[in-house]
Amino acid sequence: LQKELLKYKQEARNLQGIKNISSQDALQQRLIQQDAAVLQLKQELLRANMDKEELHNQNVDLQRKVEERNRLLAEYKKELCQKDRHLQQHQSKLDEMLRQLSEVSYQQVDLERELEHKEALLAHCMKREAEE
Repeated sequence: LQKELLKYKQEARNLQGIKNISSQDALQQRLIQQDAAVLQLKQELLRANMDKEELHNQNVDLQRKVEERNRLLAEYKKELCQKDRHLQQHQSKLDEMLRQLSEVSYQQVDLERELEHKEALLAHCMKREAEE
């Protein structure tokens, strides 16, 4: 019985050792899987941070472009206002010149009538003088 007991104890120790070894293997395998998962997560985090940095740089570049376009737009608006003022000034001058031209035209018509009238008087006087 004692021999048998020793034999079973030895067998139990062997089984316990095999169990410990396979438990350690399972733990080792689990650690390997976890390390792989952690590595994959680190890679994904690195990619995400790189993408975030790239988006930030693109955003900064776009903001710079928007500011430049806003500056150009302000300059164009300023130039347009100046051109509008010049156009209004020229329009006023043109209107004044047209008014003066109209007055001169009326005066010319009056002077032509007066000249015709005086020429008619002169012709009449010359005719009368010739008759006398």
